Amino acid sequence: MGILGKKVLVLGLSKSGIAAAKFAKKHGAIVYLTEGKYIEEENQYKVAELESLGIKVEYGGHSEDFISQAELAVTSPGIPPHSEIIKKLKQHHIPVISELELAYRECDIPFIIITGTNGKTTTTALTEFILSKKLNAKACGNIGQPPCNIADENLDYFVCEASSFQLEMSPSLKPFISVWTNFTPDHIDWHQGLENYFNAKAKVFKDPQAPKYSVLNAKDKNLLEFSKQAKGKLFLFAANIGENCCYEENGVIIFKQDGVSESIIKLSECPLLGEHNYQNIMCAIICAKLTGIDNETIKQAIMDFKAPAHRLEKIREFNGITFYNDSKATNPEASIVAINSFNNTNVVLIAGGRDKNTDLTEFCESVNKHIKTVVLIGEATERFEKNLKENGFNNIIREKTMESAIDKGIELHPDVVLLSPACASFDMFTSYENRGEVFREYVLSRV
Repeated sequence: MGILGKKVLVLGLSKSGIAAAKFAKKHGAIVYLTEGKYIEEENQYKVAELESLGIKVEYGGHSEDFISQAELAVTSPGIPPHSEIIKKLKQHHIPVISELELAYRECDIPFIIITGTNGKTTTTALTEFILSKKLNAKACGNIGQPPCNIADENLDYFVCEASSFQLEMSPSLKPFISVWTNFTPDHIDWHQGLENYFNAKAKVFKDPQAPKYSVLNAKDKNLLEFSKQAKGKLFLFAANIGENCCYEENGVIIFKQDGVSESIIKLSECPLLGEHNYQNIMCAIICAKLTGIDNETIKQAIMDFKAPAHRLEKIREFNGITFYNDSKATNPEASIVAINSFNNTNVVLIAGGRDKNTDLTEFCESVNKHIKTVVLIGEATERFEKNLKENGFNNIIREKTMESAIDKGIELHPDVVLLSPACASFDMFTSYENRGEVFREYVLSRV
């Protein structure tokens, strides 16, 4: 639609908010940024930088002066659609979009959108890694940087990890490729219901936002059923279904397009561990093939790739114990994926944190099958212990700190110590990254 000369209101002094404000100003908009919270002293420089660019900034509330006569509002992912400021903007008939949508509207770089409850970060990073061997492609969105920060670069593709929050507020985004890794309950409070959460992600697979290619997980029953509605040329992964798919057969990942099959890489050559990572690799292979990358380049890039931090990341081997940091597993479904990666192995699982109060039945089933000992930390300890015991698992130890949990794990002499918390981090840490860093640093400090 073009923002030249228009008043654009940006909500939130977040990373995406700052990127949107700078991008809109550069493209000729009259930009106002409003932040509901008061700004801490260490972040005042952000305000000063924006004001030096001619962007008006307020904080500690949303004034009528900033909202009045705005022609477009760009919101941050942390602001729910049912929040008071969003309601007020709708009352003023001001369209509200995401920073992702702003980048899409104002540049012509094609988007590869990768969404899903779990696995999207690894898939995004691997897809960028493969594409960048031959093309100018950059990861963005929830990984890397906001699209608006790189929208003026000479890119062949955005490889964008997109959350349901961003997609909810992207009403015209039509990706080149839309990838959906899996679907499990999450962010239900933000979306006010599971159906709304599903529909937020489904938008970029259906008219009027249909992509050229839809890529869906055939092992996920919800997504396999949804594939009947998906528009664009459909590719399924994790099963040999139809003319276009990517799957494993006899220890080899196979890519099939229009009925013609090609062997890409052996599972034994893949550095990423577990069935979920093989699925992430299949997604990336499909994206690479659809952008014209040759098989040998794809295979070599996969072999050279290292897992992103905090996602079943191998930290070290010490005294016969291998340590894995899976701090990004902030819900039980994500932890189940990690837990199921280990078979016939003595595993100590460190779990717990701020409880999301989701059902733990499947989590307990996976623990029973794959875990020898569970060490619990954080606010969720009581409920997790109760549920585990009710499901017949009693080898549970409570610890008060991450460090003491690791020490206990080492003392038990298992094959693996796995941090996969199944909970948010905010009871003991500032973020899942901070939690993972504490785990990594302490493991590495052990001589």
